[in-house]
Amino acid sequence: MNIGEQLAKLAGVHIYFDKALVFAGVALIVIGYLMVSSASLHLGAKLTGDVFHYPFRQFIHICLGVMAGFFVGLIPMAVWEKAGPALFVVGLIFLVIVLIPGVGVKVNGSMRWLSVIGIRIQVSELVKLIVVIYMASFVTRHHDFVKESAYGLVKPLFLLSSACGLLLLEPDMGSAVVILTIAMGVMFLSGARLQQFIFLIVAVISAGILAVVFSDYRSARVTSFLHPWEDPFGKSFQLVQALISFGSGEWTGVGLGSGVQKLFYLPEAHTDFLFSVIAEELGLLGVLSVIALFTIIVWRAFAIGLMAEQLDKKFSAYVAYGLGIWFAFQSFVNMGVNMGALPTKGLTLPFMSYGGGSMIVMCSAMAMLYRVNSEMVALSKQAAREIKTAAVVRAYE
Repeated sequence: MNIGEQLAKLAGVHIYFDKALVFAGVALIVIGYLMVSSASLHLGAKLTGDVFHYPFRQFIHICLGVMAGFFVGLIPMAVWEKAGPALFVVGLIFLVIVLIPGVGVKVNGSMRWLSVIGIRIQVSELVKLIVVIYMASFVTRHHDFVKESAYGLVKPLFLLSSACGLLLLEPDMGSAVVILTIAMGVMFLSGARLQQFIFLIVAVISAGILAVVFSDYRSARVTSFLHPWEDPFGKSFQLVQALISFGSGEWTGVGLGSGVQKLFYLPEAHTDFLFSVIAEELGLLGVLSVIALFTIIVWRAFAIGLMAEQLDKKFSAYVAYGLGIWFAFQSFVNMGVNMGALPTKGLTLPFMSYGGGSMIVMCSAMAMLYRVNSEMVALSKQAAREIKTAAVVRAYE
């Protein structure tokens, strides 16, 4: 028995790999690594004198993500359920710490990162995973309360509003929207009343509109999104360059490494706008392939959640649903921004964009989904064995 099998045995469950989930996750990471390398070679040469600066660091990020995911996958879901409220408090503390001058790292005018052993960790990414765990724990503990009382919907959102308020101070409205989407999605799937839920959606949308109206830089982003060609070399420069990337790619792209827009035309080409580089170099076929891989992950997340719900494992089910909502919404927003269908938001493309903290958190989230699947498969097999044993006993009676 190797070390991995011994650790898995200590964790109390055999690890069952969902082939479709593993394939889609690995494929996204590999494609993302190739595209990050293609989009950053020139940048590394200019900023550090080393063309392999970003590819090497991204490789380290992936290795750290796999290691973090391995250990997260060994932790039973029952442990995460008990730790939900405490983790939420820890998340709030990190959101406060990142705002302290001299502690948080400011990039492009935003205080969103902490530097840990040379790796920048975007605190909001960690908080998203914590919110999935916390909301799953909350609706499991207060299932009837959420279904029957409007206060059951409002109570967790009051707590989450503190996290969203801190995110807006960074500022990071995109992550705040993702967190609220995860929370409301989990509450809806837990059985919240439709009328109350619709009222809640209207209230959240209204708050979002006010946040845009009373913020000059957010208003400027919406204006540039609605009228990109009025200021193509100013506020709309990034969006216009992204649209040019999509137009240049056509069906099969210009070829890996042959893109032009990444060469100091398209800002943040290896992070937020990596999808535009994919569109230019791999074309429509590459874009559709990436969308298909994300679709597989979201489909499997909801299928695993349904299996857990049928086995009456509510917490595991809501964690799987929450992860599926997170992956689906964040990838949808990132792609929509790149294609000019949504206003610009500072959200990375999960599993693909450059970044250590994002990769570590995403791999950990995927490992948690693997853990839910493994526990549910083990439980199903145990139930099947018990049914078979009972049938044999009845046959000999």
